[in-house]
Amino acid sequence: MAEQKRDYYEVLGVDKNADDAAIKKAYRVLAKKYHPDMNPGDAEAEKKFKEASEAYAVLSDPEKKRKYDQYGHAAFEGGAGGGGFGGFDFNSADFGDIFGDIFGDFFGGSRRGGSRNNGPMKGANIRTSVRITFEEAVFGVEKELELTLKDECTTCHGSGAKPGTNPETCAKCGGKGQVVFTQQSFFGTVRNVQTCPDCHGTGKVIKEKCTDCHGSGYIANKKKIQVSIPAGIDNGQSVRIRDKGEPGTNGGPRGDLLVEVIVSRHPIFQRQDYNIYSTVPMSFAVATLGGDIVIDTVDGKVIYEVKPGTQTDTKVRLKGKGVPTLRNKEVRGDHYVTLVVQVPDKLSHEAKELLKQFDEQTGDSLNAAKQAGATKEESKGKKKFWK
Repeated sequence: MAEQKRDYYEVLGVDKNADDAAIKKAYRVLAKKYHPDMNPGDAEAEKKFKEASEAYAVLSDPEKKRKYDQYGHAAFEGGAGGGGFGGFDFNSADFGDIFGDIFGDFFGGSRRGGSRNNGPMKGANIRTSVRITFEEAVFGVEKELELTLKDECTTCHGSGAKPGTNPETCAKCGGKGQVVFTQQSFFGTVRNVQTCPDCHGTGKVIKEKCTDCHGSGYIANKKKIQVSIPAGIDNGQSVRIRDKGEPGTNGGPRGDLLVEVIVSRHPIFQRQDYNIYSTVPMSFAVATLGGDIVIDTVDGKVIYEVKPGTQTDTKVRLKGKGVPTLRNKEVRGDHYVTLVVQVPDKLSHEAKELLKQFDEQTGDSLNAAKQAGATKEESKGKKKFWK
């Protein structure tokens, strides 16, 4: 008894109203997962690959999809061809196009009909880094970098050929920069396009190379590059300098220079987004009676008036004393300060006596144990216990 086929939509895991893009995406996932090349010797994976391929062959074709939606699997019964999956021939031209589109990356090339590679191409980007201070990140800075960059060879003017000679048309690709090859796969013959291995996509071959650049067409030179680092940049962000990267090929533009910014840690300030955070100590007297304290900011020292009775860990905000935004340096974040009461650890005898008098005047006690009637020995015992 023949095994009953699963619904094609169920096989691909898509809704019946799914568009072409959703169907194709679902198939790519399943096909890559169960492709025989990825699962050698796995009969179950091969079975699922065939099932998904058959479902995609129907649902990706508007006419076949219409018939399937109307008649189901019965629309294709009785016409099985040599390909063997419910009447679909994997060696047919139409089905080959389907796989050529989806599995070009399986075979290291692009699908047939792809664009040529020997046209002008932009050069590769170059990456480097620069270290700056916390303050430089806040307000911006100009930095000078010394880098080794490629320039057009002045001897061959970028051709790579020895003076008096010229590059020749590549015999392997005929100057196209690409070669077409066929490969037998599970679903038949697939045509793929790859970059020509002889000319590397340029369409030209240099018989006699320039002795100065050795056929590359470029000479490496050390250059000094000015980098304008904007105010408000954060650690890990990059500055892009146009046209300072690798030279392009076949007349293409240069790539870009990407400079990653590394911001050094600050001993006092911490940054979060565009806000700055710091901790400032204040004396017990100032916390109790109120008074002025000095707070360090990126703009310099400012005087802040502490209110009487301020508790430790009180947070205050200095509006507009944070980091400028990258889009508008006139707009800045805030500086948040945590005030911490500083308890002195070294007091003179006179200072201790004054502090005891102060404690008595405020109604507090420095020795609550005695007031509770505890003896000296009990206190020691308790102290030892808690150690």
